[in-house]
Amino acid sequence: MFVCLCTGTTSHVVSEVVANGARTSREIAAACGAGGDCGRCRRTLRAMIEAHFAAADATPESITR
Repeated sequence: MFVCLCTGTTSHVVSEVVANGARTSREIAAACGAGGDCGRCRRTLRAMIEAHFAAADATPESITR
């Protein structure tokens, strides 16, 4: 799915950028261009960042017993 129509950036590319450490929409824009032009996708970018780190917090490695 395209996340940023201005640059043609897909959700797969954004997911990789976030997995590689991007934590803000500005960092994503610097890495792949998404969110750096008109800004309409920034809300989606922030939601993808939140979802990534929420999923990372729910992994078995992060659950303490």
